[in-house]
Amino acid sequence: MPNDLRHQRQAWSSLLASTLAFTVCFMAWMMFGVIGLPIRDALNLSDTRFGLLMATPILAGALVRAPLGIWSERWGGRSTMTVLLLVCAPGIWLLSLATQYWQLLLAGLFVGLAGGAFAVGIPYVARWFAQGQQGMAMGVYGSGNVGAALNQLVAPTLVVAFGWQVVPQVYAVLILLVAVVFWWSSHEQPTRTAAPPTRLLDQLRLLRQPQVLRYCQYYAVVFGGFVGLALWLVQYYVGEYGMNIRTAALMAAFFALPGGLARGLGGWLADRYGPHPVTWGVLWVSWVCLFVLSYPPTSFTIHTTHGPQTFEWRLNVYVFTALLSVLGIAWAFGRASVFKYISQNHPDNLGAVSGLVGMAGGLGGFVLPIMFGVLMDWTGIRSSAFMLLYALVWLSLIWMYWADVRKTEMMGENLHNK
Repeated sequence: MPNDLRHQRQAWSSLLASTLAFTVCFMAWMMFGVIGLPIRDALNLSDTRFGLLMATPILAGALVRAPLGIWSERWGGRSTMTVLLLVCAPGIWLLSLATQYWQLLLAGLFVGLAGGAFAVGIPYVARWFAQGQQGMAMGVYGSGNVGAALNQLVAPTLVVAFGWQVVPQVYAVLILLVAVVFWWSSHEQPTRTAAPPTRLLDQLRLLRQPQVLRYCQYYAVVFGGFVGLALWLVQYYVGEYGMNIRTAALMAAFFALPGGLARGLGGWLADRYGPHPVTWGVLWVSWVCLFVLSYPPTSFTIHTTHGPQTFEWRLNVYVFTALLSVLGIAWAFGRASVFKYISQNHPDNLGAVSGLVGMAGGLGGFVLPIMFGVLMDWTGIRSSAFMLLYALVWLSLIWMYWADVRKTEMMGENLHNK
């Protein structure tokens, strides 16, 4: 009994310390979503170049997730996370010294290392808990996504008061402090029962499995979409509704904050009901929200027997924000359910598969802001960002139906075979 109690205390202490570390890393990873606006104005960037600037840290974070997932399994999550935090801090500080576009892109690659923290913590926290609790544990850890909302609340105040250069300096110091707290609050993870793939090539071979490919695609939507919108929304509010940066960031936090906090609940639901029904429901809620969000401001005239009737369509800021909040919560559930799939179906390769899926989600978060900018420059329609996400959700629904849903007892051939 004393050993069980000691294990539980160490498990929760390690989980909370890891969540804190991931939260501050996510804050830093998302900083361009706020500081990018004064940089864009100072350098007179197009929407496409602005999208590339915001997406560069996401690319770096995505690419390092795969190897970090392996290293976390090989050397332990505690050591790997501590080293990662210590390496990230000086790289983030250097961003404050950049003055030209190419320098900002280069510094953004170093900022992106912070995004790799997710792949380190997932196998680390999961090993502390039994199979029936792993969805909850990974969901709590994944709630560190709330760092996107904290960035939207903290960074605008620093930008207005001191200039954008102060933001990476403050975040660098914060990461150093958290590195100390993490080391003293966490513990060496329990002994692993199976050896994961030890080479990146072995990890990439997992993509031959259709099941793993589906996880990657789903996560590219629910995580990549979350990252893309968290970066894009501040400037969207500024352009669409004429807000200043502080008000726009506050409104954008209504998407990122519940989208981070709800992940723990999503993990509990995936533990209780299974990852499949949670993911299927998430995709349909996303479909409805994005259908409405995609429709641009429109004026149209109908010729009736009483003469022409003109109608106007435009989402007001409150309805727009409410839909975003629902979407953020749904995607939080989806991020948790995808990793429940992994812990349930790939327990022996948890670090490798989670790193690979995390990389796919990060790549989605890299591509989407760039595509948002390209579509904006090409069409001039701000809601084209939501049109793109709507198409991706359609793809996920079709793929999930053909791969899983039609084979269940409630649908498809099995129903007729009874």
